Amino acid sequence: MSEFNELLLSTLDEFNIVLDDEAIDRLCRYDDLLIAWNEKINLTALTAPEDVALKHFADSLMLLRYIEIKKGACVIDVGTGAGFPGLVLKIARPDIRLTLLDSLQKRLDFLDVVCREIGLEDVELIHSRAEDGSRTGLRDSFDIAVSRAVASLNTLCEYDMPYVRIGGRFIAMKGKEAGEELANAQNAVSALGGRLIAKHDFVLSAAGDRSIIEIEKITATPENYPRRSKAIQNKPL
Repeated sequence: MSEFNELLLSTLDEFNIVLDDEAIDRLCRYDDLLIAWNEKINLTALTAPEDVALKHFADSLMLLRYIEIKKGACVIDVGTGAGFPGLVLKIARPDIRLTLLDSLQKRLDFLDVVCREIGLEDVELIHSRAEDGSRTGLRDSFDIAVSRAVASLNTLCEYDMPYVRIGGRFIAMKGKEAGEELANAQNAVSALGGRLIAKHDFVLSAAGDRSIIEIEKITATPENYPRRSKAIQNKPL
């Protein structure tokens, strides 16, 4: 057993996260590829084994503790970066149909290699800016849209909500700033057809406070959203 394997198992055990042997093997191979590719392109600033195990893998998997994801759900990770949390969720729940969307093709090239080398199927890779992808056939198509470390919540709502079908969920994974961001995003949540379900708070060991914000889409997002990037940045909802 490798050093990272042992560290990963101890980290998952700390948070009572149970995965089968195949998922553990896939996460270890994912880590190998992440470290190798990070020497060529900037995927993450956190590459120490304990950081990958805790702040990338365990943090992503905590979503499964708080959010119910039905079998075979369609999930999109908007601004996926190096695949967190979407690809980690897929490893833990191979039944979900996953779309990974990112604006940088090099990141998607990395994710394509990971998926092929660890044997993941039903993963679609989309090269697009967040505000452009939902103006295609991806709009109103997903049970869950999730984002982690992408933008402030009021901006993130405009990026993610259009992807979600009515009755689906938008999930934002946040740090200690979650409460303030949520207070500032009330108008955005309402304007985009959402309703706050819950703010799930937990402490991720040495990584500190974390929150998972769960928003249900109850009405259609108006067609004029999302706006263009400049408008979103200059005048957040």
